[in-house]
Amino acid sequence: MATMTLPPGPTSPRAVQAVRLTIMGRGMPRLRRRYGDAFTINLPYFGRTVVISDPAEIKQLFQTGPDVVDNLERNLGRVLGRDSLFAQYGPDHRRQRKLLVPPFHGRRLAAYERIVEDETVRELATWPQDLPFPTMPSMRRITLNVILRAVFGAQGTELAELRELLPRLVTLGSWLAALPVPAVDLGRWSPWGRFRILRGRYDAIIDRLLTKSHQGPNLDGRDDILAMLLQSRYDDGSPMGRGEIADQLLTLLSAGHETTATTLAWAIERLRRHPDVLRDLVAEVDEGGGALRQAAIVEVQRTRPVIETVGRQVRADSFQLGRWTLPRGCVVLVGIALTHEDESVFPNPQAFDPHRFLDAKPDLYEWIPFGGGTRRCLGAAFATMEMDVVLRTLLRDLTLLPTDEPGERRQSRGIAVAPAGGGLAVVRRRTTAAPASNPTTESA
Repeated sequence: MATMTLPPGPTSPRAVQAVRLTIMGRGMPRLRRRYGDAFTINLPYFGRTVVISDPAEIKQLFQTGPDVVDNLERNLGRVLGRDSLFAQYGPDHRRQRKLLVPPFHGRRLAAYERIVEDETVRELATWPQDLPFPTMPSMRRITLNVILRAVFGAQGTELAELRELLPRLVTLGSWLAALPVPAVDLGRWSPWGRFRILRGRYDAIIDRLLTKSHQGPNLDGRDDILAMLLQSRYDDGSPMGRGEIADQLLTLLSAGHETTATTLAWAIERLRRHPDVLRDLVAEVDEGGGALRQAAIVEVQRTRPVIETVGRQVRADSFQLGRWTLPRGCVVLVGIALTHEDESVFPNPQAFDPHRFLDAKPDLYEWIPFGGGTRRCLGAAFATMEMDVVLRTLLRDLTLLPTDEPGERRQSRGIAVAPAGGGLAVVRRRTTAAPASNPTTESA
């Protein structure tokens, strides 16, 4: 049998390590400075966990097949449903992903751009002038409305219900995803009980929408994602079941708005503190360009990744990962933020400098806000397009005033990391706005 070799790490009790990593702030960078680019920690629910941040080892991990390393046993499927893409392993994951990829790539993205611009213009019209306000609630409304329209198409009673329900469902679920499911159901007075009630309401709404879609005319003529899923077929010709569709739609709706909204709030926070970049972006949008804006989006995701780790779990008897030999069941976390802040990977990493990506696309094993490998976020192109259109529209229609205030601190929101002030902004209407840009999917 192979001799197991794990990276060094702290030896304090599991509970103490958990407190240091969460309550006491960003503990991962401190551990990296002490132990190097790989270290072992002891976490509740995961046990011995190896954290890596070297791009070569990250590449090896992402390129290793699911028979050796695969999805975490404890994952988002606990809140998104057993048929969610997050809950699937191996062949089941591949067959589900194959049905979900088409709506988020190619020419279909161009059809969604107008939806993004329409929702952005509508929301920007409500923004106050010359008064500081948090932009994150607005960004959530924009991205939620966009994904609802992309998934379901036309407006209706059910969409209004989902618009009210989903923020509560997603917020509660993001916290519960990191907690154990209690052995005893404590009902509506417990967090899990409240979540089950909200999930039941969601399932009932989706069931009505599915019935209407099946009974309605011209399903073939619709281009929304729900219609595509209803018409999709597995390789054996079988359709997706109602439960599968409900879980996958919740996955798309959840992942399709919260993280994108948070990144947009971070973009506001970063741009206001870098007036030279902000000035160049305004000049670019006035000239109809977009290269610097797209590079700025990449740099926002590098300096302020919304998800700071992504995990895998060893399925084979052992796994030789670079310098380390890991046992079956060992959890491996990729330190996204650690890699993004590595001086040897990104020189002067604390600087916000979009020009570093202006003439070169990021390496997908060094810049990893969307994860990687066969589990890389399938909505990455959609999210990138959406952020590009929102920022383009904002810079075209409004003047975003810079600030010399300190940067907003990072605040955990369960799974995601958000600006503590909500991405505070002060804006004015532009008296001479730039002409509307032609839709483009170059950023995808």
